[in-house]
Amino acid sequence: MAAVTAEAPYTLGAKRVVEMDGRRLSRVGARPTLLQYMKDLWRFRHFLIYDSRARTSSQNNMDSLGRVWMVINPLLQAAVYFFIFGYILETHRDVVNFLGYLIIGVLTFRFITGAVTSGSTSIAGNQSVVQSFNFPRACLPISTVVRELFATVPTFVVMALLVYFIGDYQVGDMERAEITLGWEWLIFFPVIFLALLVMTGLGLMLARLVAKYNDVKHLIQIATRLWFYASAVIFSVDRFADRGHDWIITVMHFNPAFCILDIIRDAWLYDGVGEPFRWAVLIGWAIGAMVIGMIVFWRGEETYGRER
Repeated sequence: MAAVTAEAPYTLGAKRVVEMDGRRLSRVGARPTLLQYMKDLWRFRHFLIYDSRARTSSQNNMDSLGRVWMVINPLLQAAVYFFIFGYILETHRDVVNFLGYLIIGVLTFRFITGAVTSGSTSIAGNQSVVQSFNFPRACLPISTVVRELFATVPTFVVMALLVYFIGDYQVGDMERAEITLGWEWLIFFPVIFLALLVMTGLGLMLARLVAKYNDVKHLIQIATRLWFYASAVIFSVDRFADRGHDWIITVMHFNPAFCILDIIRDAWLYDGVGEPFRWAVLIGWAIGAMVIGMIVFWRGEETYGRER
């Protein structure tokens, strides 16, 4: 109990004692328990959805074509990769339905890296918001991942249409197998859900790192480029099978992005359900990234918004 003395109003020289119970008071900006932090995040779930939708709607508003560029940009990238790598450098060898293989790889990987890189700068790029309002800071990186999902939904629709109609199109000596629409295509949804968990976990970890060391964001750009080539986006992992580079294959097999692409390709292009090992690795990454990412980010809750 704390005692505070103050002069009573309209009474000269008189003082009164006011007793205050400070046991329930907490320090402003103090980090709550992890369980309380998760409860606070749940209370802000409507804010997450609203903020993600609002930011998605505002993207490309200054362009004449507006949100159409969300679809055009990745399609142009896929066309460039197809011409340079598939046609000129002939990375299509040993890949059946290379055109569909490339479309799934480029468009899905763009979604993965876009969510991770946006999440990594969500704290450092919103310092004014962090300093002005009291809310769980994890809302920001989570919101960026959800926003990336909303922005990529049209791209995924276009991707499915392209894969179904021209994914097995044969150019030159490319191998071809007929693509059929089956229940296996629904596997896409649980895979994307697991991918969201992986990206959210990585975004939380990187957000704390970038908030403390801003220069790290430049290293992330380089890392995503290496990640691109380690995920077999534009070529098959089988290219390394007979060249004495077994360690590269091992790295790819434990790469969550490669597992995401491989499962979707197996379902959409080859009527499969994905190898059990791919599912095990992806589920492991999803659970591990979310648990570790949330704990790492939560432990730095009191440091976000400080002047550097």
